[in-house]
Amino acid sequence: MAQQQKQRAAEPDDHGTLSKGEIFEVLRNQRRRYVLQYLKQDNRPVELGDLAQQVAAWEYETTLEQVTPEQRKRVYTTLQQTHLPKMDQSGILVFDSDDGVIQATERTKDLSIYLEIVPGHEFAWRELYLSLGAISCALVAALWMGIYPLTMLSELGWAGIIAATVTMTAVAHIYHERNMRLGHGEQPPELSYGRDD
Repeated sequence: MAQQQKQRAAEPDDHGTLSKGEIFEVLRNQRRRYVLQYLKQDNRPVELGDLAQQVAAWEYETTLEQVTPEQRKRVYTTLQQTHLPKMDQSGILVFDSDDGVIQATERTKDLSIYLEIVPGHEFAWRELYLSLGAISCALVAALWMGIYPLTMLSELGWAGIIAATVTMTAVAHIYHERNMRLGHGEQPPELSYGRDD
């Protein structure tokens, strides 16, 4: 069995495309998202023990050294018995249960588009852009009506301010999204925000 799994890791992905529903079903669990974070960060086959240690550290918000044997065992057992087999079956990773080794597949990399922003913590970019648009329209109307003190600055000056504001907002948006990609930092994106109380 271990030989078959190793061979499958080296072969092209023959699973067919997963639907979004199937992907979200696999990834709705935080522990499985942490597995992907670790695999994308390391980008090489990893030992189940190392993976369990890091996932436990993230879950219990502690360092690798401070993870207790009980915490590690709890994570190790559920990864081994439930989460990794489920992800292996979907072709999201290859889990060699005999050797205790997990390996990323092409699908591991592809899944980041579904996990770029952590649900419940997404910054309201749409509302920000809508607000900028509304403010810009109000400013144009006020300039058209010649309302003081807005007329102290030329229309070209106001156009420059609006253009600079929209550009800087877009730059901030791009920077934010890049930092929220799965595997980008040293910890999962959802830990960057802190936990909900």
